[in-house]
Formats: sequence, structure tokens, C-alpha cells
Amino acid sequence: MSADLPGDPGSGENPDDHGDIPETLATYLRLRGLKPSARGRRRRRRGTATADENQPFTLGRDPKGVGDVLDALSHESGWDSNLARADLVRQWELVAGEETAGHTRPVGLSDGKLTVACDSTAWAKQLQLMRAHILTQILQQYPDAGVDSIRFIGPDVPSWKWGPRAVPGRGPRDTYG
Repeated sequence: MSADLPGDPGSGENPDDHGDIPETLATYLRLRGLKPSARGRRRRRRGTATADENQPFTLGRDPKGVGDVLDALSHESGWDSNLARADLVRQWELVAGEETAGHTRPVGLSDGKLTVACDSTAWAKQLQLMRAHILTQILQQYPDAGVDSIRFIGPDVPSWKWGPRAVPGRGPRDTYG
């Protein structure tokens, strides 16, 4: 008489059963993927993206500086161009030079055109001749500002052609004489 061994083909036991392990525990281990099953190896993958975010000592968990966090926030929010434009206006003296900035000030930036008001028409004409140099400085220091061209205007003078009460024609003339 031969002794029947567990897992022996002649014995009446299931090959998945392992001697002293109860059937419920063997089924549990097989379903969890800890023991091979007769149907083949199928393992359920655990979510790696959400589990890795909460694990200590993984990539991306190092503390970051406040400047890096604010740069990432401004980039994700699409504020880069607005911040670069504000920096350009605030630091106009560094771009244009100390003496030039004393006689000019940026007054508008729309559709890629920077408008700069000058103290006199002489300053406006001189800066028009230096337009390429100033535009190069702006593009090097503030590439996200979106400046394509610069317009230099002279001092504000009254105009009879524009405004709420403008009428077509030549404008006011000497009618007394």
C-alpha cells in the first residue's frame, strides 16, 4: 500500500492544495498572485501613479524653492508674457539706459507694438534711429514680452483732428481777417 502524497496524480487531492494549507487560504493566495495557478500567470497591477506620489523618497518629492514653485505656477497659468511685460515697463531704465530713461517712458504695449513717449520730438527722432538696438535689448532681456516693434512719439500736443467734438474739414483757421 503506497502513501498518497499531496499533489500526486493518483491522489484525490487538488494539485493547488498544499498539504496543511486550508483550501480557502490556498484560493486566496492563488487569487492574489502569490501562488501559481493552473490557468496561467495573471497578475493584477497596482496603480503606480497614485501610489508613487505618496511614497517617501521617490522622484519629485524633494523640497523646492519658493522661486521655482512660483515660476512653475506662472508658467502653468500662462502669466509669463504678462509678467515679462510688467518687468519691461518697471525696468525700462536698464533697457534704454539711464539718460534715455530720464527723457522717455513706455506708455503702451498692444499687438506687439511698444509705444514710448518722449520729452521732445528731438528725443523721439533720435530714438527712432536707435530703434534696432533698443529692440534687440528688449528681445534679449524679455523674450516672453512679445514686443515686435517700437513706436516713439513726441510730447502731447493738442490735436484738432481727433476727439469727441472733431468735425471733418481743415480745422480752426483765422476767420477774422
